[in-house]
Amino acid sequence: QVQLVESGGGLVQAGGSLRLSCTASGTFFSISAMGWYRQAPGKQRELVATVTSGGSTNYADSVKGRFTISRDNAKNTVSLQMNSLKPEDTAVYYCNCRARPKAWVREYEYWGQGTQVTVSS
Repeated sequence: QVQLVESGGGLVQAGGSLRLSCTASGTFFSISAMGWYRQAPGKQRELVATVTSGGSTNYADSVKGRFTISRDNAKNTVSLQMNSLKPEDTAVYYCNCRARPKAWVREYEYWGQGTQVTVSS
């Protein structure tokens, strides 16, 4: 019932910037949090940044000071501004959403299809 549409991935040179965006659509009662995770080849998926509907943010130590997450609750959109990109940031980035599909049911986690971010040396 909830679909996440991602955009903004691509190829960039080290030191450059990219902005990822994700919009939730479909039928749902409420969204409590949205965020971004990433997975490099041969590695586990890891948290990058999250933001709650109330505005609380959480960042991985490796991206603090370089990445900024923001949200627009009215548009059900979350964005990730990535500056000073490094080759180690290369990964598939996945949008994540924690939402209640309808009233009186528990929250579920939803995932986007992933968007490739490649940072060249």
